[in-house]
Amino acid sequence: MAEAIAQAAGTEAVSVDQPDAGLTEKADVLFVGGALYAYGLDSHLKAWLTDVQSDKVGKAVVFSTSWISKHALDLIRNALTAKGIPVETQTFYVKGNPSEAQRKAAGDFARKFL
Repeated sequence: MAEAIAQAAGTEAVSVDQPDAGLTEKADVLFVGGALYAYGLDSHLKAWLTDVQSDKVGKAVVFSTSWISKHALDLIRNALTAKGIPVETQTFYVKGNPSEAQRKAAGDFARKFL
């Protein structure tokens, strides 16, 4: 999903487990996504959310995939909101592995916020 969103935004998707995942410049719109793991977020995503600086994000847009529930959307949104980062109310979610049609829908979703 991150790749489809990044392509629509004309940028590159960056995994939070990469050493250069931190923001060095302000992002007007930051798409943040992750999956649900045992009803929680991946440890790399949790750490990234803890470290992200609110002055580096104009607003965030949240997306997720999972096999069970949409709970990751709330966890990500809550972490960003706790940092004082404005978060769009509309989210994008796919249950299971995304199809080609869902990848296209993710791109369409992303373009609404650019």
